[in-house]
Amino acid sequence: MERAIFAGGCFWCMVKPFDSHPGIESVLSGYTGGHTENPTYEEVKSGDTGHTEAVEIIFDPNLIRFEELVEIYWQQTDPTDAFGQFEDCGSNYRPVIFYFDAQQKAAAEKSRQALADSGQFKEPIVTTIEPASAFYPAEEEHQDYYKHHPENYAKNAERRKQFIQEYWG
Repeated sequence: MERAIFAGGCFWCMVKPFDSHPGIESVLSGYTGGHTENPTYEEVKSGDTGHTEAVEIIFDPNLIRFEELVEIYWQQTDPTDAFGQFEDCGSNYRPVIFYFDAQQKAAAEKSRQALADSGQFKEPIVTTIEPASAFYPAEEEHQDYYKHHPENYAKNAERRKQFIQEYWG
């Protein structure tokens, strides 16, 4: 198994798109990239810990490649907004592809360049690609949020859903 970590706004909305693909063992909501060990949701939400809300994906590379995960990722985020995603603004919601090795870094950079070259977006692609650091799982009430709170999830995901429809069809 391999790991991938993606940040694309509220982690509640980033689980479902990955959750049903063959080869994905698990998708866990959590926090990464900050300077506080074991931060809480409230601490991260305050913006004081330096963490970004993210999802950690454990996957079987024989069934789904990292490059495929990156393509799924692009279709869930606004890669032109460096200061948050949809309803959520702030550095703790910024879009980031985290990499664990040179191959993941190269694949993410190649994919980002291809997206930029495609002309699909008028604004520059600002999603960053950064080395992975410690990942702290979020509290249990934030795991599989879309399954446990479907009405609230749908409300929180509405702007994202509209954006996806407009740009990805």
